[in-house]
Formats: sequence, C-alpha cells, structure tokens
Amino acid sequence: MSSGQRENVFPTRMTLTAIKTRLKGAQTGHSLLKRKSEALKKRFREIVMNIDQAKQKMGRVMQIAAFSMAEVGFATGSNINFEVQQSVKQARLKVHSKQENISGVFLPAFETKLNENIDDFQLTGLGRGGQQIHKARQVYGKAVETLVQLASYQSAFILLGDVLQVTNRRVNSIEHIIIPRLENTIKYIESELEELEREDFTRLKKVQKTKEQGEENEAVKDTTETGANVIQATSEGETVKPPSTEVGQQFVSEVEKNSDKEDSYSLPSTSTNVSGDEKADSDEDVIF
Repeated sequence: MSSGQRENVFPTRMTLTAIKTRLKGAQTGHSLLKRKSEALKKRFREIVMNIDQAKQKMGRVMQIAAFSMAEVGFATGSNINFEVQQSVKQARLKVHSKQENISGVFLPAFETKLNENIDDFQLTGLGRGGQQIHKARQVYGKAVETLVQLASYQSAFILLGDVLQVTNRRVNSIEHIIIPRLENTIKYIESELEELEREDFTRLKKVQKTKEQGEENEAVKDTTETGANVIQATSEGETVKPPSTEVGQQFVSEVEKNSDKEDSYSLPSTSTNVSGDEKADSDEDVIF
C-alpha cells in the first residue's frame, strides 16, 4: 500500500483510536453535507422554474406595456416622457432587500413596496389621453414588480449555483479521497498491530521452549551427577541404595510396625479372685 493512499502515521493503538475518531467525523460531515447539497439542489430547481416563469411573464407584460405606450402616443399625439419626468417628485415604488436562509446559505430576495399616498400624475393627460396614460401607468407598475422579482431570482440563482458547486466538491472530496485514505490507514495500522502480536506470540513461545529445554537439561544433569556418585561409591566398596529403594523400604517398615501394634492389642481381663473350693465346684459342674 503506497503512502499516497493512506496517512503517514506510526502504527500504535493510540493512533488507531485517533484515526477512527477522524473517520467517524468525516462520515458525519459527509452525511450533513450530502443532505445540505440535496436541499440546495431542491431550492436550485425551484429557482430555475421561477426564473423561467418570471421571464415568460416579463415578456408578456412588456409586450402589453409597449402597446399601451403606443396607445398613449396615439391618444395624446405627442411624447409625454418629458412631462412625466418633470412631474415626478418622490419615488412611489421602493425596493427592499431581505435574506432567505437555505441550509446555512443566505440568499438575497427583493420585494417592492408601493406607496399609494404619493401620486404625481394627477394632472398628466388632463387634456386628452388620460385613460390611456392611467392604463400604461398600471401596466408599467406590474412590469417593474416583475422585473424586481426576476432580479431576485437571478441573484439567488447565481449565488446558489456557486455554493452548490463548492458543496458538491466537498462532498466528492470527502467521499472519494478523505474517507478511503482514513480507511486504508486503519487497515494498515490493524495489520501492523496484528503482525506485532504474532511476533510477540512467537517470541513468547520461543522463550517458553528455551525454558523447558533448560529445565530438561538441568534434570538430565542431576541424574548424571547422581549416577556418577553411585558409581564412585560402589568402586570404593560402599553400598549405595537408590533413592527409590530407600523410600520403598521406609514405607514397608512403617506398614510392619503398624501391623505389630494391631497384633499386640488384647481385650482387658474381666476375671475376679475366687477361692479354691469355688474353683473346684465350678470344675465339677463343668465335668457334669
């Protein structure tokens, strides 16, 4: 196993515990990022559908606005752009921004707020074309609202696409690089620890075998020395009995002593002192 496929660590049990903890954390992080990616993908698809609908709506609204502006020009007979610009004093439509939280990602969202109290077009089209100007005003108001909504969707689409790309890259990195490296490291450490255990077991067996051989050699040495002492004593004219013979004779002598004690045991005498006549009478009675 190459070092590029695993961590370059020293194989110990403490390192194994640390790597297992890292693996568990990586798996938990992968699960969380996977769920985050799924939530972002779901929201991304919704935004894409909203953008498509908003663009279609924008096309229809701008088409109607263009026709209404043509009706205004036909009704008034002149261009009212300069008159509108001169009559506007305050903004009637304002755009506010807010944030939408999607799995920790804050997406921008824009909304419009219309102030009905402000009306700078009261005298516009007073002579002629007032109805067409009012209609064009409403159509262009809807067009601005649709445009703001489309801008909100487009901003969220761009930001969410970048975040989704980064999240998917992290998920793939954890799934295909980090987790396999940690698993290979755990396998490497476990194999090394098993090899060390086998070496220790072999070493213990060898030590035990050496110890047993030493005990056997000592026993053979003691037997040899005993035999040499017996031969030496025999050559000097002494009678040397083997240890086993002496032990057997001691056992036999103890058994004989015990049997002698049992034979010498007798019941105590129960006879009393009697006179000669009584003894003779008793003898006669026995003879009769």
